[in-house]
Amino acid sequence: MDTAASLNHLLGPLRRAVLRSTRNAEGLPDLPEAHIEMLRVLSADGPMGTGAVAARLRMSPSTVSNLVRAMSAAGLVERRPSATDARSVGLSATPAALELLARYDRASRRALQKALDGLPPGDRDAVAKAIPALERLAASLGE
Repeated sequence: MDTAASLNHLLGPLRRAVLRSTRNAEGLPDLPEAHIEMLRVLSADGPMGTGAVAARLRMSPSTVSNLVRAMSAAGLVERRPSATDARSVGLSATPAALELLARYDRASRRALQKALDGLPPGDRDAVAKAIPALERLAASLGE
């Protein structure tokens, strides 16, 4: 069995399935995955510059700038000039965006719990036991 290939083929569809079921069940807006990931970064680390967000998300600064434009227009991200550098802008999630992200997280948790509850006990145990290894894998990929 090629574990890397299996994970590679599974992760994208799993992520999309969770988002799809979350949106459908809760009537949440159809936010692009990149918007949700940017909100996660901004909610965890507070105001950040475009370059820092780009580095964290492993995206180009121009891609992040395009996301910021769209998200600012949608009322999800605020841009504030830096107090120390007139050329820099600090990005932060708006209160409405933070509430929306919390709704996505609650709905995703419920969708995942429902799916887990439908699995046989041995599969639920296997998923639970795999979480620490998956966390280490994610950290390894992040290095």
